[in-house]
Amino acid sequence: MKMRDLEQRTGVRREMIHFYFRNGLLPEPQRPKPNVAVYGEGHVRGILAIRRLQDEQRLSIDEIKRSLNGHAASLQTDAMTYRHLDELVAARLGADKTLVPLESLIESYPQARADALELDRVGTIELVTRRGKHLLSRMDARIVAIWGEMRRVGYTEKTGFGPEVTELYVDRAKDLAKAEIAAFMARIPPYAPGEKAKLADFAQLGLNQMINLFSLLRMKAVIDEFRKTGL
Repeated sequence: MKMRDLEQRTGVRREMIHFYFRNGLLPEPQRPKPNVAVYGEGHVRGILAIRRLQDEQRLSIDEIKRSLNGHAASLQTDAMTYRHLDELVAARLGADKTLVPLESLIESYPQARADALELDRVGTIELVTRRGKHLLSRMDARIVAIWGEMRRVGYTEKTGFGPEVTELYVDRAKDLAKAEIAAFMARIPPYAPGEKAKLADFAQLGLNQMINLFSLLRMKAVIDEFRKTGL
């Protein structure tokens, strides 16, 4: 699609879209000719995710950039923010596979190195070593940062909570993901190759709602279990 189509699909003026590009928030478009740019569904989803982060979560462009560079957990945000950030990251996956250095987390979370090594050992994150330096994806960087926040509120080895407890969530997340994909694929009708983008949009919309649903169901289950213990 052309820029005017992108404006119509997103409701965002081209000046602002170019601003997003200059700040590295969107992948570069395809350029079949020097003065021709072709945009795709990923750009639509990315722009809409940025707008939601700005309008609904009140994040500035600078805060969004910092979040994409592995500092999302340092912001005062909620689960909705992380979902919008994931949408933006997903929209950029085709052109942005940047890994962030583990060192970038240590100033805010002094035990980030030890936590990351343990989280990598149990399969919660994946550390990449290049030229003697540890690197990780933005999503994995957020996981390490979130565990740092858990430490701040008292979830430490001294109280019986080390990073290895996340292995419980990893196993169940993988099982749930497999079941979700199987259920989704079993229910969708056959589609033509040209409809792949529509299928992706359909899947994303459903995933967003199911994440909300699962969060509520899990919260209900945890509350019920706490009640059974008499706490």
